[in-house]
Amino acid sequence: MKLPRKPAGKATARGYLDGQMLIAMPAMNDDRFTRAVIYVCAHSSEGAMGIVVNQPASNIRFPDLLVQLEVIPAAERIELPVRAEDVKVLKGGPVETGRGFVLHSADFFIENSTLPIDEGICLTATLDILKAIARGNGPASAILALGYAGWAPGQLENEIQQNGWLHCAADPELIFGTDTDGKYDKALRKIGIDLGQLSSESGHA
Repeated sequence: MKLPRKPAGKATARGYLDGQMLIAMPAMNDDRFTRAVIYVCAHSSEGAMGIVVNQPASNIRFPDLLVQLEVIPAAERIELPVRAEDVKVLKGGPVETGRGFVLHSADFFIENSTLPIDEGICLTATLDILKAIARGNGPASAILALGYAGWAPGQLENEIQQNGWLHCAADPELIFGTDTDGKYDKALRKIGIDLGQLSSESGHA
């Protein structure tokens, strides 16, 4: 997949959720997105694309992935910088699960490869960023997502209208925080919702 390109002047478009977090409603009937928190990387009239930030990829660690992808030889596995050891590998969504997408802080940028999104968050989907992280000169904060979530034109808007998703402003802790399991409750609390008090259907105040 080619990374989406933002249309000029997009920041002024109303109703689009680039740089926002989607939060699955408790009654979400798609098992792939149960309790999902998704960072929206691109949203326009052409559809939407986002990365699930709270579903760990089971039994996959970032250093092992670097070896599998031949970014580093196995012998260098133990010499990785601490920052590389700490990169979380997540299930980014059900589309293109064999591809890696790195969400990261804006202190790292590759011309024509990195997509700036919002508030100091970028997306890069090339091996170059993995090599940089392995060398210790990658971004200060990063997560590696396998796959992404995608919506056809109008689909996400429709799902939001049908109470499938809530949304809130993004923050670095929700995206890069190490407490992956706690992100869902944290995102809900950010918009003033206590999960214990939330019915399965959202009302309209």
